[in-house]
Amino acid sequence: MECRVLSVQSHVVRGYVGNKSATFPLQVLGFEVDSINSVQFSNHTGYAHWKGQVLTADELNVLYEGIKLNNVNHYDYVLTGYTRDTSFLETVVDIVQELKRLNPKLVYVCDPVMGDQGSMYVPENILPVYRDKVVAVADILTPNQFEVGSIVMDLLHQMGPDMVVLTSTDLISPHGDQFLVALGSQKMDGTTSTQKIRMEMPKVDAVFVGTGDLFAAMLLAWTHHHPKDLKAACEKTVSVLHHVIKRTITYANKMAGPGKRPSPAQLELRMVQSKKDIEYPAIVVEAIVL
Repeated sequence: MECRVLSVQSHVVRGYVGNKSATFPLQVLGFEVDSINSVQFSNHTGYAHWKGQVLTADELNVLYEGIKLNNVNHYDYVLTGYTRDTSFLETVVDIVQELKRLNPKLVYVCDPVMGDQGSMYVPENILPVYRDKVVAVADILTPNQFEVGSIVMDLLHQMGPDMVVLTSTDLISPHGDQFLVALGSQKMDGTTSTQKIRMEMPKVDAVFVGTGDLFAAMLLAWTHHHPKDLKAACEKTVSVLHHVIKRTITYANKMAGPGKRPSPAQLELRMVQSKKDIEYPAIVVEAIVL
């Protein structure tokens, strides 16, 4: 059966962020993806210069109304990422709720892109919308440690999501500070218990943009294939990230030359070149069941 995703995220002309980071890998894995671009920028904002436009809530409504009038607003998944406007995010919630009425089995995967490393890169007034409205309708949530704040995973489960994956934390790994720790939790069907996993991934000395968007997209894909096995879904998701990042940093260092740090352009994710690893991810990190 055809599996269709509505992806509402950012878009860049150059590089891989938001929808550019999510659509191709999902298509490689057999998903039909309908994309709405919350912003359209020339490139990500880590460059020295960037230009572009921001989609308003009214414009989002117009696009969705067009889909609705043609009776093609039927989805299996909704995937959302970066947005910086409260009314836009509230409109997304309204759309998700309507789509869930049309398909009660629809799964909403939310990557609450708000900030990292102790700082916000969206307006603070968007936080209450995520907390009070988005979390309640989300089925899968993928915050980093900064975004989850003091809200623990079990409390997030109580607020709505069946699955919560903390994509990066400051927790100390037994293998040393060169490893990044991720945590995941999934409600077990028909019970109050959860399955929790922990993963430790080698760090790479570079700043990548778009990896969180890729992570959320791959978690959507692999939980679709392993709906009751968080361990397998996370292992394959992390493996895709590992291979894409490894290929990217190898290319970037080669282009930069000996002793030089790669530029943002050289560090754009090598997505097309990683097609086989996206389709058939070789497990490089085994998840530990807690």
